Amino acid sequence: MRIVYSRSSTAVQSLLRQRHVLTEAGLLVRTEGVAEGFRPAEGVLLFEDPATTSKIPALERPAFGEVAAAHPGDTLTVSELFRLCRDLVDIHAVRDWCQARGVVLRAPFGPLSNFHDLAADDATTALIIAVGQFQRDLQNELTVEGIAEAEGRYRGWPPALAGARLEDVRSAFREQGASIAVRARTHGASRAAVRTALADLLPDQTAQPSSE
Repeated sequence: MRIVYSRSSTAVQSLLRQRHVLTEAGLLVRTEGVAEGFRPAEGVLLFEDPATTSKIPALERPAFGEVAAAHPGDTLTVSELFRLCRDLVDIHAVRDWCQARGVVLRAPFGPLSNFHDLAADDATTALIIAVGQFQRDLQNELTVEGIAEAEGRYRGWPPALAGARLEDVRSAFREQGASIAVRARTHGASRAAVRTALADLLPDQTAQPSSE
């Protein structure tokens, strides 16, 4: 028997992308004339956990609980392994679950798509999965850092000056003067952000020592 599982994190997030991947793998069939209409292919059981946070371990999710009917020789397929498992601990729990039942685990999309059985009890498969999780964690971290830098903050640094805050700093400098360090503390910004905000108001810094 072929079993398919998919999950989305929120009510807004759609299962559509996963359904397309699973359709390309021959596990789902598109239903003509129905928006986002898909049905399981012949001999396939479909289980879905919409609006289910990844913070809930896979084995504790409602729909995955129904997969417990799997038998030795069955195949459990997810569009990507990380749609099923949230972290390496979760991955190992699912692998143990599959091994105990003799179930093959596959993911037709993503860096682990070439593996015949992601639940295989061998050192190579376990190592590749661990490396894949590390790469995903690193990518997520870099994404978060990129967003933080775009917003002018990084690991707790104050956000960049913009809008009303920018005008407040410039007005205060014109009226009160004081050093960049004072302006930074007063307005809760980094010194670099204040220098940028006051670039056209500051005297030539190369000709005199910094006031900081």
